[in-house]
Amino acid sequence: MLLRKTVLVVSVAVAALIASAGTATAAPAPATAPAAAAAPTAAAANPVIVVGGLSGVAVAYEPIAARLRADGYRAFIYQLPGLGLGDIPTSARAFATYVDQVRASTGASTVDVVAHSEGGLVSRYYLKRLGGTATVGRYVSLGTPQYGTYVANIVAFLGLGSCAGIVACQQMTIGSAFLADLNAGDDTPGAVRYTTIRTLQDELVRPTGNAVVNDGATNVLIQSYCPLRVVGHLGLVLDGTAYTIVRGALVDGPVRPNCLAL
Repeated sequence: MLLRKTVLVVSVAVAALIASAGTATAAPAPATAPAAAAAPTAAAANPVIVVGGLSGVAVAYEPIAARLRADGYRAFIYQLPGLGLGDIPTSARAFATYVDQVRASTGASTVDVVAHSEGGLVSRYYLKRLGGTATVGRYVSLGTPQYGTYVANIVAFLGLGSCAGIVACQQMTIGSAFLADLNAGDDTPGAVRYTTIRTLQDELVRPTGNAVVNDGATNVLIQSYCPLRVVGHLGLVLDGTAYTIVRGALVDGPVRPNCLAL
């Protein structure tokens, strides 16, 4: 029964992934020069870039960006090029350009990053391989397969080829060359404060322990603090409890999730 349920969940995830690949031909609007956002209540606060995940359109991240703006942050949303279906290092180089645009438009020397799913890998590659530690103060990932996910591996098992030809999916498989390179050496380079947030109900990051990083990061499992909280993969950018962890990370505060937050 457990195997049938697992295959069903994976099959739904794969179907969604393939559907997103089909819609990607419509060529989503590329990331543009960042628009002005609400002024922060704390003058010293870094601008915050919300980085989307695989097939994540910018509008899907407006809820968390709106929360950040309500708390006084200058929040921007970065939609991955080609909806993140392509090569992750290439997406990271494009992200580096966007970071420079945000810094130029705000006058800030450093930014903070809140990244969902694949966006966390794009951001980490920028930090580790493209010199991003000089321009990022805090890194917060939400449901990022830092060490891969067997949901990506099982696509081939289901007879759909190597991730149905989606390069980013191939790179997120457990044991991929990309992840071996990204995770070689220090997981948390530079003076950046690293926080990862994960949930037991994540349908796309399996095992959920693969959403953590080593070497001094703060790794938060929502259910360790709020055992009755049910949060899925996409829910991580919508859930109130998850947001209270993000908010704490952005001010270098202790991990004190509000389990009743909406």
